[in-house]
Amino acid sequence: MGRRQSIEIPGVNHGSTPIPQGAKLGRIVFSSAIAGADPKTGKIPEKPERQVQLAFENVRRFMEICGGTTEDIGRVTVYLEEERYRDLVNTEWVKMFPDPNSRPARHSIVTRLRNGAIVQLELIAVLDSDEGLKTAP
Repeated sequence: MGRRQSIEIPGVNHGSTPIPQGAKLGRIVFSSAIAGADPKTGKIPEKPERQVQLAFENVRRFMEICGGTTEDIGRVTVYLEEERYRDLVNTEWVKMFPDPNSRPARHSIVTRLRNGAIVQLELIAVLDSDEGLKTAP
């Protein structure tokens, strides 16, 4: 195995495209865009609230697979289909990062998203160790 490890979230991957959900290089983790897909169905729900909840749940699963936690996240980029979804993201953001003195850097971009997505999250994290990936929970 090479130095870089590809990361997949079961049920939330990019389908038949050759793009992993993320990559781990030593202790540094980079994600691709993590959408609010339901891992049980692989589909993106129509309700915006549920999509945003699932996007944050998928980030949590991603970090567990990497061998870390959301406390290891240093930066998040939020892609929004429309500005009006920002409050939904902020609600889940505060749930995931309740301490205002310990939140990752964040930048939001409003842009066209595919397949019915209204939000996608990208992150960069630094783990405590460079152990291999965990089995998906």
